[in-house]
Amino acid sequence: MNSVWAPFKYKAFAVIWTATVVSNIGGWMYSAAAGWLMTDLTRDPLLVSLVLVANTLPLLLFAVPAGALTDIVDRRKLLIVGESANTILAAIFAWMVWAHHVSATSLLLFMFLIGVFGTVTAPGWSAITPALVPKDALPAAISWNSVGVNLSRAIGPALAGAIIGPLGIAAPFVIDAVSNLGVNAAIVWWREPKKSPSRLPVERFGSAMSVGFRYARNNPALNSTLGRSIAFMLFASSYWALLPLVARSQIHGGPQIYGILLGAIGLGAVCGAVAIPKWNKRVGPDRLVAAASIGTAIALVLFGLAREPLVALAACIVAGVAWIVAVATLNVSAQVALPDWVRGRGLAIYMAVLFGTMTIGSALWGEVAAIAGLPLAHFAAATGMLLAIPLSWPWKLERGAQFDLTPSMTWPQPIVSDGVDIDANDGPVLVTVQYRLASEANREPFFARLVWLRHERLRDGAFAWGIFEDTAQPGAFVETFKVDSWAEHLRQHERVTHADAEVENHIRALLAAEPVVTHFISAM
Repeated sequence: MNSVWAPFKYKAFAVIWTATVVSNIGGWMYSAAAGWLMTDLTRDPLLVSLVLVANTLPLLLFAVPAGALTDIVDRRKLLIVGESANTILAAIFAWMVWAHHVSATSLLLFMFLIGVFGTVTAPGWSAITPALVPKDALPAAISWNSVGVNLSRAIGPALAGAIIGPLGIAAPFVIDAVSNLGVNAAIVWWREPKKSPSRLPVERFGSAMSVGFRYARNNPALNSTLGRSIAFMLFASSYWALLPLVARSQIHGGPQIYGILLGAIGLGAVCGAVAIPKWNKRVGPDRLVAAASIGTAIALVLFGLAREPLVALAACIVAGVAWIVAVATLNVSAQVALPDWVRGRGLAIYMAVLFGTMTIGSALWGEVAAIAGLPLAHFAAATGMLLAIPLSWPWKLERGAQFDLTPSMTWPQPIVSDGVDIDANDGPVLVTVQYRLASEANREPFFARLVWLRHERLRDGAFAWGIFEDTAQPGAFVETFKVDSWAEHLRQHERVTHADAEVENHIRALLAAEPVVTHFISAM
C-alpha cells in the first residue's frame, strides 16, 4: 500500500479520524455561523475580529495546564470528559440562538467557554496519534489529521452558508451539537495500548507544568518550530479575522458567499495536503514554510484588492494551500521534536504559541482595519509576512529522522546504602559526574558534546547545571546538576532517550576511564 494511505490500515486511526472529521464539519459550521451572526449583531471590525479571539484565547491561557493533565492522567478519560462537556455547551448555545437570546456579549462568552473545553482536549488528540499508528506511519497520520481538519473546513462553512437561508441561523449550531456525539462514541470505544507502568508516583500538577516549560526552553528543535510558527501566524491570522467583513462589506455578499469563501480555503488546504509529501521531499520543511509564507502574502494582496467574489475566491484557494503547507509542516516538526513522556506538554506549548499568536494577530488586524480600512490592513499583513521570511530563516525545522527519542533506559539505578531511607519527595538532589579526558586533543569535541548534555539534563528535569575543571589536574572535570526531588531524579532515568545515550557514548570515547557518578541529597 502507498505510504500516504498507510495510517488507514489501522482500525483505531480510521475510526477516530472519520469521527473527528464529522465533528469538525459541525465545528466549522458553528465557527462560520458565529462569525456571520456577529455581523448581524454589529458591523464593528474589532468586535467581529473578537469572535476569532474568543475562540483561540483559551489555547493561549489554558493549553499548557491541559498539556500537563494530558501527560499525568489517563488521556482517554480526559478526552471523554472534555468532549462531553463541549457537546453540552454546544447544545445550550444552539438553544439560545434558536430562542433569540443571543447578544454580542453572550456570543463571545460561549465561544470562549467552548474554546476552553476544546483546549482541554486539544493536546490529548495530538498526543494519542502516535498510539494509533506505528512510528513509520506517523508523518502520514499527522498529515491526514491536517487533511481532515481542512476537509471539514471545506465542507462545514459552505454547508452552513447553504442552510442559514432556508433553515435559519440556529441550524448550524444544532448540527454542531449533534455532530459531537460521534467523536464521543469513538473515544469511548477506543482502548489505548498498555504501557509499561512506572514505579514512580504520578507527577504533581504544578511540577509537571514547570518541567514542561523547562523542557521546551531547553529543546532547540522545538524552539525553532515555535519561532517559525510565530513568524507565520502573526500575519496569516489577518485574513481569518477579517474574512466575514470582506464577504459582507467589501464584496457585498451574503452568508452563502461567506460559506463558499471559507469552503474554498478548506478546498485549497485539501489540495495542498495531498502534495505535501512530494514537496517536502523535494525542498525540505524550511523552504516549504517559506513558500507557504509567499503564497499567503499573495493571498493577502488579493483579499485587499477583492471587490468581486471571484477575486476573493482565488485568494481563499491560494490561502488554503499555503495554510495547510505551513501548519502541517510545523505540526510534524513539533511532534518529532518531542519524546512521549512530555508530548502533551510540549504540544500544548506549541499550540499555545501558535494560537496565542493567532489571537493577538486577530485583535491587532481588527484594530488596524478599524483605523485604516480592510484593504490597507491586508496589504500591511502581506508586507509583514514577506519580511518575516528572512528574519525567521535561522530557525530550522525538524524532519525527525536523525534522532531516536524513545527511552533508552541506559542509566543504572542510583546506589543507596543499606539502612538509608529516602522518601520520593526528599530533595533537592545534587548529582555529580567526574570525567577525565584521555588527551588534551579531546577537549574541543568534549565541550561540543557537553552542549547537548546540558540541554539533556535541563530538559529532563534538572534546574541547575554546571561544568568545572580541576585546577590541579587539567583535563579532569566535574559536571553538576540539581533536581527538585529524589522521585524527579528517578524520572530522569526513564526520560533518557537513545539520542541522549548516543551522545553519552561519544563522550565516553573521549575519556581515559568510565565517568564516576555520585548522588547527594539535601541534609537539612
